[in-house]
Amino acid sequence: MSSQDRLNKAYKEAKRIAFTNTDKFILFSDCHRGDSSFADDFANNRNIYYHAMSHYFKEGYTYIELGDGDELWENMFFKTIFEANKNVYQLLQQFYFTNRLHLIYGNHDMVYRNKNVVKKNLYEYFDQRKGENVPLFPGIQCNEAIVLENTDNHNQELFLTHGHQADFMNYVGWKINRFLVRILWKPLQVWGIKDPTSPAKNYVELIKVERRIKKWIADNNNKITITGHTHRPRFPSPIENALHYFNDGSCVHPRSITGIEIVNGTIALIKWFIDTKEDGTLQIKKECLEGPCRLEDYK
Repeated sequence: MSSQDRLNKAYKEAKRIAFTNTDKFILFSDCHRGDSSFADDFANNRNIYYHAMSHYFKEGYTYIELGDGDELWENMFFKTIFEANKNVYQLLQQFYFTNRLHLIYGNHDMVYRNKNVVKKNLYEYFDQRKGENVPLFPGIQCNEAIVLENTDNHNQELFLTHGHQADFMNYVGWKINRFLVRILWKPLQVWGIKDPTSPAKNYVELIKVERRIKKWIADNNNKITITGHTHRPRFPSPIENALHYFNDGSCVHPRSITGIEIVNGTIALIKWFIDTKEDGTLQIKKECLEGPCRLEDYK
């Protein structure tokens, strides 16, 4: 099956969610939540992510995670990830219990395409104080893709997926890459050796992945497509007749996270980061990198 066939399959089998211009979404991907060890790329940005997500929960946003939320290549057991990020999962639980959480799996959490693994890892957790299992995300489903349908704009579609469908070794050969990362590259990270299996750290692979995704978009009437995977933010202009390829970046940039907001019929690329006040104290700020642009202008 080619990358185009894999993307076609993801689109055809995607979960469909209707929305209007009054709805608000925040899209993050590639959190790579880990165990707080030296190899945990998420650890440095955990407080930024938690602050941003607290803001979005209070403001009534729906959270869609576009894959690689949990780092299940470097870590064999979800339990260690949960214990290192319990406050984050409890916040995500609040989104879920208010019907505002949707998860897409990527290559690093590809095991979530197995419903039994989802049930084992995400339905409940052991509460040490109570001495029993308590609900986490009971009944949650993880999807390969989601299509948002804007009922206020002639059912305009936004195709959301991780993007690893355009990356043979990270889709078909993901178990091989998982073995290499878990056994070989994780311990070598302490020496600064980059993982060549990741398009985020391999520029040649990154370009190939983007080219394949853009081909699919061109072959599908320039459908708005939002992915993660490469960790490189992308935001096309609606007035330059560019291909409608968006990428929300990642949550493991140095000292910052990037994402995409869809608010009141507009779309924007945003960044949350740590900044210094005049008195020398630190604060977490949000900056709009691109947009907001009206969705209806992407025709």
